[in-house]
Amino acid sequence: MASLTAHLLPPLLLQDRKTLFRTYPKLPVSYTGGRQNCAVCVKATGDSSESSTSLSIVKSVRHVWDKSDEDRVGLIGLGFAAIVALWTSTNLISVIDKLPIIPNVLEIIGILFSSWFIYRYLLFKPDREELFEIINKSLSQIFG
Repeated sequence: MASLTAHLLPPLLLQDRKTLFRTYPKLPVSYTGGRQNCAVCVKATGDSSESSTSLSIVKSVRHVWDKSDEDRVGLIGLGFAAIVALWTSTNLISVIDKLPIIPNVLEIIGILFSSWFIYRYLLFKPDREELFEIINKSLSQIFG
């Protein structure tokens, strides 16, 4: 359970304020007048969807880890290989970026490919429908 205490100035405590979307109810705060600060205490109950999602991910990973007794060495090796591949690709891209002409050539190739893709698949309606068919076909092959 989380709690929050806020000190609000009296002009900010407007009763039954109407907006475009909803009417705010009266706050259970007593105003004594003057320039004194009022304290508003708010308590939240229940689980956050973010924390419950992270707990379910941890539980599913723990379940998969407990289920795979003989493949733990392979999983650790695969994780290590993924980290090494990420590190290597990052360093390779930074080295290529430092070469004088290659980044400009790659940028031109990217602009040309993007232009071709827009012309080929996105500009006209029959081509967009063809692209959607290709995507749906690929998704059905992947997910069964």
